[in-house]
Amino acid sequence: MIQIPILLLAAGQSSRMRGTDKLVQEIDGIPLLRRSALTAMAAGPVIAALPPRPHPRYEALSGLDVQIVPIPDAAEGMNASLRGALAYVSPVSPAAMVMLADLPDLTPDDLKAVLRARQQNPDHLIWRGATQSGKPGHPVLFDQSLFATLSQLTGDTGAQSVIRSNGARLCLVPLPGRNALYDLDTPEDWANWRKFRDGNTPPPK
Repeated sequence: MIQIPILLLAAGQSSRMRGTDKLVQEIDGIPLLRRSALTAMAAGPVIAALPPRPHPRYEALSGLDVQIVPIPDAAEGMNASLRGALAYVSPVSPAAMVMLADLPDLTPDDLKAVLRARQQNPDHLIWRGATQSGKPGHPVLFDQSLFATLSQLTGDTGAQSVIRSNGARLCLVPLPGRNALYDLDTPEDWANWRKFRDGNTPPPK
């Protein structure tokens, strides 16, 4: 059985962190990017889209069995990363999962739940992580039939246009808590998330 690749999008500029890189901030002594890659590796082979070299994010993934793809036009936005990573997906892969690198609560079980949803709902084209109440988030699994469309996307809107145009064949997969939604974009996000992790009130985001 061909394993479905996980496209770890990590080429963004971290512009909202006001001078620091969110993906090399540490959690339990591990950079967030490395932590996300390890989560993804537990569910399938990983293709990681990174900014052009040299960049500290390469060191964060040092020693991991990850296919690294430098994105020369990373400043364009998320779709440059998506196109670049997708170009390394085998043409015989039945699907590909898109995962953002800045969601700290995603677990291997979450990724595997979305992968299982594809087997359980084979008539769909997109399977997407969501909250228990149905608010869509990540990761997002795309059927092979959508690869050509995804590879033509430009800008920083991600694959939202593809998801909207295939809404009738979208399967939402409820994941625990806010695992599918809570990303760490700003210093405030990091502070709120760490308070929540220490057992305080859940972050308002």
